[in-house]
Amino acid sequence: MATFQELYQTLLAAQARSNLPEAIKYIRTQQDFDPKQLDCLLNPQKHPLVWRTGECGCAPGEGACERACAFDAIHSAPEEGGRVAIDVTRCVGCSACIDACAAKKLEASRDAVAAMEAVRRHEGPVYALVAPAFMGQFSEAVTPGMLRSAFLRLGFDGMIEVALFADILTLKEALEFDKNITREGDFQLTSCCCPLWIAMIRKIYSELQSHLPASVSPMIACGRSVKALHPDALTIFVGPCIAKKAEAREKDLAGAVDYVLTFQEVRDIFAAAGIDPAKLEDRERDHSSRAGRIYARTGGVSEAVRSTVERLNPHRKISMRTRQADGVPGCRALIDDLLAGKIDANFFEGMGCVGGCVGGPKRIIPREEGERNVDAYGGDAASPTPIDNPYVIELLGRLGYPTVESLLTENDIFSRKV
Repeated sequence: MATFQELYQTLLAAQARSNLPEAIKYIRTQQDFDPKQLDCLLNPQKHPLVWRTGECGCAPGEGACERACAFDAIHSAPEEGGRVAIDVTRCVGCSACIDACAAKKLEASRDAVAAMEAVRRHEGPVYALVAPAFMGQFSEAVTPGMLRSAFLRLGFDGMIEVALFADILTLKEALEFDKNITREGDFQLTSCCCPLWIAMIRKIYSELQSHLPASVSPMIACGRSVKALHPDALTIFVGPCIAKKAEAREKDLAGAVDYVLTFQEVRDIFAAAGIDPAKLEDRERDHSSRAGRIYARTGGVSEAVRSTVERLNPHRKISMRTRQADGVPGCRALIDDLLAGKIDANFFEGMGCVGGCVGGPKRIIPREEGERNVDAYGGDAASPTPIDNPYVIELLGRLGYPTVESLLTENDIFSRKV
């Protein structure tokens, strides 16, 4: 029987040749494939974020995958003969179960075939929304402008750096901090960026939800903004994270981003299409500030918000004191210390992956290299903070925000109910 990886590569190659329907028809005449795996690859949004690609070898209730899940989302299912099943209402895409399975019988959802077929068929504009962790992922030689050219070759109409929307969310969180942290003992939890951090607060530490600003992530802000300006657009986020696939499906956020692809999936797509981004034209554009670009590593959100608060209100009586944690165990330890009163800080940042987004499970390059690239790219930015970034002010005006302060009002683009 064809392996999952073989089936995936076959479909991806067929899609790149624009003969996917014929390939599917041929595959279905064969007897050496798993029909469920085929449906998962063609219709990923109908299935959980984690797919079982083989029979479980562990006794019911004794799987390492079950023990690894902090959200109780994976369990032995009697209706599945004791094999593991995923609770889609609890799974946040942390990939801990995949990492824990020594037999390698679990795979993360792959949207590549379905997403690229949607790009081919879509009649309106198509945009790639690229996460701030992208620098160097497709080799040191690939500039942002070259990557933009690669997406154009694939049929996209443009590439947007989500760091620009990290700028806007930085500004929003800085305004929230300046408004709400008025006494010693007040504190704020960042609501930007990491869906694992937000899931922990909402599902495990719900008593802290009142300390979350009502903000969406930069990914959702970018998708919503594109669709506000181009209602017929198809939006595809590209990043190192499986959890972003879960975030895009959340009921109050669904519709902003149509597909989520990981860096590894995009690498596979380039290979299937015969595209080497390093050999393409450098279509350079520079829209984001240093603050938005450094979101991709641990401490970046805290640093961005702190520098922006200082720009907004340099004579503030209560200064911003930050604490950060990365990795799920580290984030839980930070929150436990916060609840126990052991931490003297007023702004808390959590990142579900060690190192932040540059340590995401579907990155291509080592975490340390990703962090260096992010810092270097941040250093190249023309503006230090979003308040200094003319593109932020221009974009807010196009979206109907007459002033920076209007970000504090409840709105349909940058806010959610937490």
